[in-house]
Amino acid sequence: MRGQRRRKRHWTIKARIIGTGDRPRLVVFRSLKHIYASLVNDEPVPNQVLTTVSSLSPEFKEKKESGLTGGNKAGASLVGLLIAEKAKEIGVEKVIFDRSTYRYAGRVKSLAEGARKGGLKF
Repeated sequence: MRGQRRRKRHWTIKARIIGTGDRPRLVVFRSLKHIYASLVNDEPVPNQVLTTVSSLSPEFKEKKESGLTGGNKAGASLVGLLIAEKAKEIGVEKVIFDRSTYRYAGRVKSLAEGARKGGLKF
């Protein structure tokens, strides 16, 4: 039952989301301990990854305060801010948010809010 709902959610989201050069996809992946965010352009084949930030990246570790990990909301928010900074460096201001099969709650929502706070527009 749970897997069926997740697959249905995945295909519903996947059918509507395509990243372009002007508006790449902001892809989120989360595991139990870490969270990852990537900007992907779907136009060239194979897809082109523009930039990536995660809770394991050196930028995260430099700005990390005590208690921040990839497994909590505050860490996810910091990853969102960092991906927004990297996006601005490569000239991207508008993105399409791809939450994959994850519900828009918790760490995924915190990452999105951090990216918005950093200046990205969804």
